[in-house]
Amino acid sequence: MKLNKPKHNLYRNGMYAVEGFIDIVKNETSFKWQLLMLFVMGFIAWLLPIDFTYSSVLFVSLFLPVLSEVANSAIERVVDLVTNEYHILAKQAKDAGATLVLLSLIVTVMIWIFTLIIAFKENM
Repeated sequence: MKLNKPKHNLYRNGMYAVEGFIDIVKNETSFKWQLLMLFVMGFIAWLLPIDFTYSSVLFVSLFLPVLSEVANSAIERVVDLVTNEYHILAKQAKDAGATLVLLSLIVTVMIWIFTLIIAFKENM
């Protein structure tokens, strides 16, 4: 039995990642929204009159929802590959992926709130 595992090659693996990114951008509306949030809020993070360290924390935190959305998309695609029919486990898997995205958004908002409170207290 041959596994679906090609030999490792840094270039080829990088191309698989690029293909995956392009596919998700083309087919996942939620991912497009996450990217928009990354760019807009990232721009804001660097414009704020706060220390570089705080801007960096804010900017890096914006990748949490993007990464979660990638994982959620992968879960949804595997579930859709396995079955087209309604199944409670398929629903639970997709719901778990959606929960991952929601929790990442909540954590990101909390990071922004706490970081901005600390940063602006320092400037007072």
